Amino acid sequence: MEKYFKARLKGKNEVPPVESEASGFAKFVANKHDTKIKFVLKVEDIENFVQAHIHFGDRDQNGPVVAFLFGADLDTLPNQNGISTRMGVVTSILRDEDIVKNDVGIHSIADLLDCMKKELTYVNVHTEQNLAGEIRGQIIPIHDN
Repeated sequence: MEKYFKARLKGKNEVPPVESEASGFAKFVANKHDTKIKFVLKVEDIENFVQAHIHFGDRDQNGPVVAFLFGADLDTLPNQNGISTRMGVVTSILRDEDIVKNDVGIHSIADLLDCMKKELTYVNVHTEQNLAGEIRGQIIPIHDN
């Protein structure tokens, strides 16, 4: 069973694509009971970074937020002041209570992991200038060889 996942974030992965100098990388590791996911999100050359999430959706579609990685409430997004940095790192652990209420059937970390294994989730990093998303990357399993 896959326990490791990654996502490479670029503006061209946004739907529709965004021209951006920013880039990023996310790495996820699930615990053995599929109840927690530890993550590291690295962003580079980003201006006015306000939020980052895991969204449900295929590569070519936009979908709902299912978990927050960075930032405040979605309702306050237009009023948030962003962070500009040459390089920044966000780390934390996701648990069941971190799953955002949604209509796509993701209600627990185990559900989220099932979707990550099927490549049905993506990381989206939002900025003041691109509230819908500046850089994005599909979450894919890392297979042991």
